[in-house]
Amino acid sequence: MASGKTVKQEGPQSYDIGAGPVGLMLSTCLARWGYKIKHIDNRPEPTRTGRADGIQPRSLDLIRNMGLKADIMAHKPARVYEVAFWDPSQSGQGIARTVTWASCPSFIDARYPFTTLLHQGHIERVFIRDLEKHGVEIQRPWTIRGFRSDQKDDPDYPVHVELGHVDGGIFETVRAKYLFGGEGARSLIRQQLNIGIKHRDPIQHVWGVMDGVVKTDFPDIKVRSPATLYLMKCIVHSEHGSIMVIPREDNMVRLYIQIASSTDANWNPRMTATEAEVQASAKKILHPYSIEWQRVEWYSVYPIGQGISDRYTLDQRVFLGGDACHTHSPKAGQGMNTAFLDALNLAWKIHAVESGFADRDLLKTYESERKSAAESLLDFDNRYAKLLSQRQPAPCGVRAASADDEETDEFQDNDFIKTFKESCEFTSGYGVSYGANSLNWSPNHPAKSPLMHPKGTKLTPGSIFINSDVTRVVDANVVHLEQEVPLNGSFRIFIFAGSPCVTRQALLDFANGLSGTRSFYAAYTRPDVGMVSHHESHNPHSLFFTLCTVLASKRSRIEISRDVPGVLARYREHIYADDIWDRRVPNAKAAAHAKMGLDEENGGVVVVRPDGYVGMVASLVEGNGTVDALNDYFSAFCTKKLGQVVSQL
Repeated sequence: MASGKTVKQEGPQSYDIGAGPVGLMLSTCLARWGYKIKHIDNRPEPTRTGRADGIQPRSLDLIRNMGLKADIMAHKPARVYEVAFWDPSQSGQGIARTVTWASCPSFIDARYPFTTLLHQGHIERVFIRDLEKHGVEIQRPWTIRGFRSDQKDDPDYPVHVELGHVDGGIFETVRAKYLFGGEGARSLIRQQLNIGIKHRDPIQHVWGVMDGVVKTDFPDIKVRSPATLYLMKCIVHSEHGSIMVIPREDNMVRLYIQIASSTDANWNPRMTATEAEVQASAKKILHPYSIEWQRVEWYSVYPIGQGISDRYTLDQRVFLGGDACHTHSPKAGQGMNTAFLDALNLAWKIHAVESGFADRDLLKTYESERKSAAESLLDFDNRYAKLLSQRQPAPCGVRAASADDEETDEFQDNDFIKTFKESCEFTSGYGVSYGANSLNWSPNHPAKSPLMHPKGTKLTPGSIFINSDVTRVVDANVVHLEQEVPLNGSFRIFIFAGSPCVTRQALLDFANGLSGTRSFYAAYTRPDVGMVSHHESHNPHSLFFTLCTVLASKRSRIEISRDVPGVLARYREHIYADDIWDRRVPNAKAAAHAKMGLDEENGGVVVVRPDGYVGMVASLVEGNGTVDALNDYFSAFCTKKLGQVVSQL
């Protein structure tokens, strides 16, 4: 690189490399929470064609919680509700549809039971616009040249980063608190850290991928007008190979097309193919149906393999995420969704540490939680990709199916369809969970209160908080409880208050305990509490907690001044009536309580982490026991010793 002008900068709290989904999610969260971000990308502009395009149901929940869902849906993305499976026909001539299955079956309690399909460039631009609103611009096209991290040399800004314009001539040296590498599978940051990648199996299959507008008589791709395309996601196995059909925006279709396998006589894992060769493979696989391309926007050829980084960080200052630490096939639509959760997991933990709420050791849970999730993904993807690339047997019957289908007939799912069905919860995002640690309570947790994890609860620490509908008392709006607190870095404390006539004293004791002399809540009172506007609904007392009270009563019977005591009443916009019927618990009088597995009379308290995962569940009882249980839980990772005398609110 040519020598040139060098500029020194100091002071970013986070330095982000790579403006793909993982980097943009991380920067967006931290910028919203007030952190100074420097973000570079070596591309001159956002993604123009190709790459990831699938937003799974859980990720759409997250995007809605960030207030960005409307911006995504404004692009009119395709929605996949159902998947059609095609296999070699019994006659031996061509292919036949054998079964259909819900993309997100009804046994998954999803708000959005479909996969949203949209060009990655559109998704990136939604995040980029939000970053610009918060004063962050992506610096393009710049690249990292090197870095070092030395806590002893500079405890405030231990990461020194050298970067330069891709054309040379201008260089910068930046000091930062953190460095994040989301720059993809060939991560320079990972290489400089000497962190290896473990690959599962040798490459056995090569696939092509092509985005474009097609003309076809294949039944599950139907063009009914010049501007409207109707199609399902399809998975096709034939004697000539396999294809996956994915609907896209703007009348386009994405086809994943099998090109070669290790059983071929001329097998080469590094083989390539021209656009015409990829199309020829597709035509053979889809026979007897015809397909022609009216326009090709993008195509590529790639081998299928799974790999995972040995480490995600070495010092809790320099981190990796997204494709920089896990690679897999794109077939199950997991890459961007996994990247989003990597970034969110790290973002709120950095925020908790840098704001003085949590011990620095909390950052160690980023690697343990997200690497475990990636291991599960790679195990699934390894099985899924192998079965997708194998020729499946001819079917003995045809049917449509759903999660509620209890029919027994002669139809037998092949191994690929079985794997698809068994993995739906995981691929939707709702099945991703984290193991026991300081954040996710277990019997081995330091918090030993007998009130922890009451018998019968359906909530699992380390798993996503269950969706429920309730009525907001102040305005009678029926709302999604899990969406009521926006993604703002706060823990959500849900007080399921049971029947007011039964729990009145327990609720009063809990409220007094929160605002009294021994509370985790009072220990982290915001310094400007006396100047907070009365319009502040989420964090009037603490920047780290939002309190939500759910009473097992009809809204018309609830009087906040009578039924909701003390500090809980300050959160007027977060007081709810549990009076909405739910088909999953049809006989429950208080469906939200019932879905959580909490007693409808006596209630309970649920701590939900800032990323929407359950941290702990406790019984709601009279006296100090419930607040003491929460004190013990937060003491496992917070900076202050809780349960001691602190100032009263």
